[in-house]
Amino acid sequence: MPERTTTPTESADEMLISLQEITKVYRMGAMEVHALRGVSLEVHRSEIMAIMGPSGSGKSTLMNILGALDQPTTGTYLLDGTNVAALNDDQLAFIRNRKIGFVFQNFNLLPRTAALTNVELPLIYAGTKHRKEKALAALEAVGLADRIHHRPNELSGGQQQRVAIARALVNEPSIILADEPTGNLDSKSGSEIMAIFQELNESLGITVIFVTHEPEIAEHTRRIVHLQDGVIISDKPVLSPRRAISGHGLYDRNGVTS
Repeated sequence: MPERTTTPTESADEMLISLQEITKVYRMGAMEVHALRGVSLEVHRSEIMAIMGPSGSGKSTLMNILGALDQPTTGTYLLDGTNVAALNDDQLAFIRNRKIGFVFQNFNLLPRTAALTNVELPLIYAGTKHRKEKALAALEAVGLADRIHHRPNELSGGQQQRVAIARALVNEPSIILADEPTGNLDSKSGSEIMAIFQELNESLGITVIFVTHEPEIAEHTRRIVHLQDGVIISDKPVLSPRRAISGHGLYDRNGVTS
């Protein structure tokens, strides 16, 4: 694995993710497609980083494995010390619901459902109490307190993505995985979205991992991992991360904004 510069504050007990020699092989009839070829990667708690690479490099496959949406063919994936590769379907569902928040390029909102209910969905699946209060707090945190009853088709692209971020936050995850989160947005909306991610990382210590093909988006993080042909070809710190600007409040663990 390419060398990475670590800071003095990083230590083994801060390790959140450890991938060791991860491979992923898809079989299509008699043909095998090797999407990942022995990827080893460590992510410390409270990092904000980007995964980049050309089409077919394996970055989406890697994101799916990190998000417990797919299982590696071989290798070990430790999340908070738990071997994710050894979990059954129910255990994987628990990990996805409680530890990981997902944000996608296409927002993945229910089209006929109000913003508040879209954000409530993870809480409904988890059987959490006080769902409306928690969902409202998450929407307030991303600046949408006045849009809680609007359906996705009544919101701009940037507002829809903020609903998706609120939904990812509402179960207080350790990690947010964001797959091309600004890909469908104009530059102003994209900057606002990146500001929210930076604030969540810096104020709450949420680990944020992006998949992106946009260098300017990756430069908002503190580390960039490049994939090519299923292997990591570089893993480098961002020495001067770009700052994004947002006027939105921050999500607080107690369900209030600050």
